[in-house]
Amino acid sequence: MRIGVASCDPDGILATPVETVPRAKKNHAQSPDVRRIAALVDEYEAVEVIVGLPRTLRGTEGKATATVRAFTRVLEAAVAPVPVLFADERFSTVTAQQALHRSGVDTRRGRSVIDQAAAVAILQDWLERAKAAAADGLQTELSDCDGTDDVEDGL
Repeated sequence: MRIGVASCDPDGILATPVETVPRAKKNHAQSPDVRRIAALVDEYEAVEVIVGLPRTLRGTEGKATATVRAFTRVLEAAVAPVPVLFADERFSTVTAQQALHRSGVDTRRGRSVIDQAAAVAILQDWLERAKAAAADGLQTELSDCDGTDDVEDGL
Protein backbone atom coordinates (compact mmCIF):
# COMPACT_ATOMS: atom_id res chain seq x y z
CA MET A 1 0.00 0.00 0.00
CA ARG A 2 1.00 3.58 -0.57
CA ILE A 3 0.08 7.02 0.74
CA GLY A 4 -0.27 9.79 -1.81
CA VAL A 5 0.69 13.19 -0.44
CA ALA A 6 -0.41 16.59 -1.70
CA SER A 7 0.04 20.14 -0.47
CA CYS A 8 -1.52 23.48 -1.26
CA ASP A 9 -0.38 27.04 -1.59
CA PRO A 10 -0.47 29.30 1.50
CA ASP A 11 -3.79 30.81 0.35
CA GLY A 12 -5.42 27.38 0.15
CA ILE A 13 -6.37 27.72 -3.50
CA LEU A 14 -4.55 24.99 -5.40
CA ALA A 15 -3.56 21.47 -4.36
CA THR A 16 -0.44 19.97 -5.94
CA PRO A 17 1.18 16.53 -5.73
CA VAL A 18 4.17 16.06 -3.42
CA GLU A 19 5.13 12.39 -3.34
CA THR A 20 3.98 8.86 -2.64
CA VAL A 21 5.06 7.39 0.68
CA PRO A 22 5.31 3.59 0.93
CA ARG A 23 3.06 2.27 3.69
CA ALA A 24 4.76 0.39 6.54
CA LYS A 25 3.32 -2.89 7.79
CA LYS A 26 3.01 -1.77 11.42
CA ASN A 27 1.52 1.41 12.89
CA HIS A 28 3.92 3.04 15.32
CA ALA A 29 5.49 6.45 15.81
CA GLN A 30 8.87 5.38 14.44
CA SER A 31 7.63 3.62 11.32
CA PRO A 32 9.14 5.06 8.13
CA ASP A 33 5.78 6.20 6.73
CA VAL A 34 4.78 8.11 9.88
CA ARG A 35 8.24 9.67 10.15
CA ARG A 36 8.22 10.72 6.47
CA ILE A 37 4.77 12.30 6.65
CA ALA A 38 5.72 14.09 9.89
CA ALA A 39 8.84 15.40 8.12
CA LEU A 40 6.71 16.63 5.21
CA VAL A 41 4.34 18.37 7.63
CA ASP A 42 7.36 20.19 9.08
CA GLU A 43 8.94 20.90 5.69
CA TYR A 44 5.75 22.31 4.18
CA GLU A 45 4.76 24.06 7.41
CA ALA A 46 1.33 22.46 7.20
CA VAL A 47 -1.41 24.02 9.28
CA GLU A 48 -3.68 20.97 8.91
CA VAL A 49 -3.33 17.42 7.66
CA ILE A 50 -6.26 16.09 5.64
CA VAL A 51 -6.58 12.30 5.52
CA GLY A 52 -8.85 10.55 3.05
CA LEU A 53 -11.32 8.28 4.76
CA PRO A 54 -12.35 5.34 2.58
CA ARG A 55 -16.06 4.71 2.82
CA THR A 56 -18.36 2.48 0.84
CA LEU A 57 -20.69 3.91 -1.79
CA ARG A 58 -23.44 3.71 0.84
CA GLY A 59 -21.33 5.84 3.18
CA THR A 60 -20.61 3.06 5.65
CA GLU A 61 -17.24 2.13 7.07
CA GLY A 62 -15.41 -1.08 6.30
CA LYS A 63 -12.09 -2.74 7.06
CA ALA A 64 -10.11 -0.14 5.09
CA THR A 65 -11.68 2.63 7.18
CA ALA A 66 -10.57 0.96 10.40
CA THR A 67 -7.04 0.66 9.02
CA VAL A 68 -6.95 4.36 8.12
CA ARG A 69 -8.34 5.36 11.51
CA ALA A 70 -5.67 3.29 13.31
CA PHE A 71 -2.92 4.84 11.19
CA THR A 72 -4.36 8.31 11.78
CA ARG A 73 -4.23 7.93 15.56
CA VAL A 74 -0.48 7.29 15.32
CA LEU A 75 -0.02 10.10 12.79
CA GLU A 76 -1.91 12.60 14.97
CA ALA A 77 0.57 12.07 17.79
CA ALA A 78 3.52 12.42 15.42
CA VAL A 79 2.38 15.73 13.89
CA ALA A 80 0.86 17.34 17.00
CA PRO A 81 -0.05 20.13 17.48
CA VAL A 82 -1.01 20.23 13.78
CA PRO A 83 -4.65 19.08 13.57
CA VAL A 84 -5.50 16.06 11.47
CA LEU A 85 -8.91 15.98 9.75
CA PHE A 86 -10.70 13.36 7.65
CA ALA A 87 -12.16 13.97 4.22
CA ASP A 88 -14.38 11.63 2.23
CA GLU A 89 -12.21 9.94 -0.37
CA ARG A 90 -14.91 8.12 -2.30
CA PHE A 91 -14.20 8.28 -6.03
CA SER A 92 -10.82 9.98 -5.53
CA THR A 93 -8.87 7.24 -7.33
CA VAL A 94 -11.36 7.09 -10.21
CA THR A 95 -11.34 10.89 -10.47
CA ALA A 96 -7.54 10.89 -10.44
CA GLN A 97 -7.27 8.20 -13.12
CA GLN A 98 -9.73 10.03 -15.37
CA ALA A 99 -7.94 13.37 -14.93
CA LEU A 100 -4.57 11.81 -15.66
CA HIS A 101 -5.93 10.04 -18.74
CA ARG A 102 -7.47 13.30 -20.05
CA SER A 103 -4.11 14.99 -19.50
CA GLY A 104 -2.36 12.36 -21.60
CA VAL A 105 -0.55 10.74 -18.67
CA ASP A 106 -0.03 7.00 -18.98
CA THR A 107 -1.46 5.65 -15.72
CA ARG A 108 0.16 2.30 -16.39
CA ARG A 109 3.47 3.89 -15.31
CA GLY A 110 2.65 3.15 -11.75
CA ARG A 111 0.20 3.46 -8.93
CA SER A 112 2.31 6.12 -7.21
CA VAL A 113 1.27 8.72 -9.81
CA ILE A 114 -2.39 7.80 -9.29
CA ASP A 115 -1.96 7.94 -5.50
CA GLN A 116 -0.55 11.46 -5.72
CA ALA A 117 -3.32 12.55 -8.08
CA ALA A 118 -5.91 11.06 -5.72
CA ALA A 119 -4.34 12.99 -2.84
CA VAL A 120 -4.61 16.16 -4.93
CA ALA A 121 -8.29 15.40 -5.64
CA ILE A 122 -9.03 14.82 -1.94
CA LEU A 123 -7.24 17.97 -0.84
CA GLN A 124 -8.68 20.12 -3.63
CA ASP A 125 -12.21 18.98 -2.76
CA TRP A 126 -11.55 19.77 0.90
CA LEU A 127 -10.19 23.23 0.02
CA GLU A 128 -13.21 24.01 -2.13
CA ARG A 129 -15.62 22.87 0.58
CA ALA A 130 -13.76 24.98 3.15
CA LYS A 131 -13.92 28.02 0.89
CA ALA A 132 -17.66 27.50 0.26
CA ALA A 133 -18.32 27.07 3.99
CA ALA A 134 -16.38 30.25 4.76
CA ALA A 135 -18.28 32.15 2.07
CA ASP A 136 -21.55 30.97 3.58
CA GLY A 137 -20.36 31.99 7.03
CA LEU A 138 -20.66 28.44 8.31
CA GLN A 139 -18.86 27.53 11.46
CA THR A 140 -19.30 23.79 10.92
CA GLU A 141 -16.64 21.15 10.82
CA LEU A 142 -15.84 20.13 7.25
CA SER A 143 -14.82 16.61 8.08
CA ASP A 144 -18.38 15.34 8.07
CA CYS A 145 -17.56 11.67 7.61
CA ASP A 146 -18.68 10.83 11.12
CA GLY A 147 -18.81 14.08 13.01
CA THR A 148 -15.24 13.81 14.27
CA ASP A 149 -11.98 15.26 13.04
CA ASP A 150 -10.29 12.90 10.63
CA VAL A 151 -7.21 12.52 8.33
CA GLU A 152 -5.63 11.25 5.02
CA ASP A 153 -3.36 12.02 2.15
CA GLY A 154 -3.23 15.77 1.87
CA LEU A 155 -0.94 18.19 3.65
